[in-house]
Amino acid sequence: MEIPMPVPICLIENSPAGELRVQQEALRVLAEISQPVVVVAIAGLYRTGKSYLMNRLASKRTGFSLGCTIQSHTKGIWMWCLPHPHPCRAGHTLVLLDTEGLGDVEKGDGKNDTWIFALAVLLSSTLVYNSMGTINQQAMDQLHYVTELTERIKVKVAGEGGRQEGEDSAEFVRFFPAFVWAVRDFTLQLQLDGREITEDEYLENALKLKPGNSQRAQLYNLPRECIRQFFPARKCFVFIQPASRRDLARLEELQEAELEPEFREQVARFCHHIWEKSKPKTIPGGHVVTGAMLGNLAVTYVDAIRSGAVPCMESAVLALAQIENSAAVGEAVAAYEEQLGRRVALPMESVQELLELHAQCEREALRAFMARAFKDDDRRFQGELMHHLEEQKQELCRRNELASLDRCRAALLELSDELEDRICQGVYSVPGSYQRFLDDRQCMVERYWQVPGKGVKAEEVLQEFLQSKEAVAQSILQTDEALTEKEKEMAAQQARAEAAEREQQILKQKEAELQQKLEDRERSYQENLRQLETKLEDERKKLLEEQGKMMDQKLKEQAALLREGFREEAGRLEDQIRHLQQQNEEIRKPSWIQSALGVLTDVATLMLPGFIGRAAGVVTNFIRRLF
Repeated sequence: MEIPMPVPICLIENSPAGELRVQQEALRVLAEISQPVVVVAIAGLYRTGKSYLMNRLASKRTGFSLGCTIQSHTKGIWMWCLPHPHPCRAGHTLVLLDTEGLGDVEKGDGKNDTWIFALAVLLSSTLVYNSMGTINQQAMDQLHYVTELTERIKVKVAGEGGRQEGEDSAEFVRFFPAFVWAVRDFTLQLQLDGREITEDEYLENALKLKPGNSQRAQLYNLPRECIRQFFPARKCFVFIQPASRRDLARLEELQEAELEPEFREQVARFCHHIWEKSKPKTIPGGHVVTGAMLGNLAVTYVDAIRSGAVPCMESAVLALAQIENSAAVGEAVAAYEEQLGRRVALPMESVQELLELHAQCEREALRAFMARAFKDDDRRFQGELMHHLEEQKQELCRRNELASLDRCRAALLELSDELEDRICQGVYSVPGSYQRFLDDRQCMVERYWQVPGKGVKAEEVLQEFLQSKEAVAQSILQTDEALTEKEKEMAAQQARAEAAEREQQILKQKEAELQQKLEDRERSYQENLRQLETKLEDERKKLLEEQGKMMDQKLKEQAALLREGFREEAGRLEDQIRHLQQQNEEIRKPSWIQSALGVLTDVATLMLPGFIGRAAGVVTNFIRRLF
């Protein structure tokens, strides 16, 4: 998907009064992006060259404004949407978010800075923290925003007591991005105890905790603990000064050859890592976020901040699910109508043929719904779709019947012209003409049955036609002087018997069609059940993978704490690890899927009229087949 976005635009405006507002133009751009988005945000102190790195990620020399003074230049959060440049992310959109510089002395609003940082964390799949010089205590102190995240953000909806207590880092990690620390104008040698170390080892060494319980030790450890807990997936890049101090003011004007070769190589490695390793933005459960969803998340979070509330990630996801699931229903109905429009040719010859076509289109519609919907735990939206498709089927049946009525009546009108002419001309008014009338009428009926494409009302329309001509037939019979009264009575009885037989045939056809429609409701339910079960299995797999990664990260951090001698902190992690193990056990239980299928049964009972008598048995058999 080509994004017509030659320059960045403001996503979240930060007014001089410190009021945040999502910009409608940016929302319109995001609303057009149906692809998964890889969201890379950069945060850091003002005037540290964040915008330059973002321009390089966009493969541009200019774009995000660099400024050329000691004043903070970027205000709010700016966005640039681009086709993802890496082959492994074909079909994805790269969304770059450049944030307002933190710690601007002219602004002097630390709370506003914290919200900017929090939004960068909440919206991104990779967060780049940009700092100058080295990772020392001053750099850690400047990253105090990370220590305030739990005060500014909550994971779950609070109960009556307000904020949820005991929200451990594992819950935050489900929502938080990967973390990359970019150290600019780095002048040290990457060495530790006389040996060369990697950039990542440099970061991990800087994040080591200091033993002791003194206030000084606690202040030292707090930002390090937060980074280790909230960002278990982390990476570090160091960059030397790109050019002479005199040339730094016009950095975006410099040609590649004018930059330090080592700096160019460092930037290339940084960009390659971000392009190749940064994952699509997801929400818990592994559901991939599109551009439109990202815009809705931004609105939800900013609205919460503006209202004075603490943004709740669970609430944001649930609000997003309402929007997406409603759209998923609309998309599925549109898919049904599109498939039907391409395949249907009315009238269809039988209800069974029509129901088979409906089933094919319904299957595609359900696939479209399942691909987009998430967190439809009460199956409300799947139930809505069932109801819509049932109505579509009924409307299709109605249209098919009308088309059949029109076709059959038109055919009989044309075929009966000759018979009508003979009646008007008195051809059947002479003795012995009743049999001739019957023969001519039978000939017309045989020709009628040879007409193709009459549809489901062929028998009914014929009966309607013959009944409309019964008075004429009886008149011809009674005036036929060649027949005795007894023969006339026998002929009349035979006509009534034939009419009754036709009525019986029509009744049987209607009963058969009704049975087919009832069976189709059961088939529809089973298709809903089957596709839901497939989706739940996929969600369970993704959830267990997510849990597994978190478990590995916790175990790795626990091992590191034990190596560093922090047994108490490692013990606290043990509780989190045990909690993850318990969650995994619950997810693996058959009841994790069974309960969802049971909810769907209740919904189907409401949405599919006439289904209630067989629903319980169907779901029981289905679950028995699964487990």
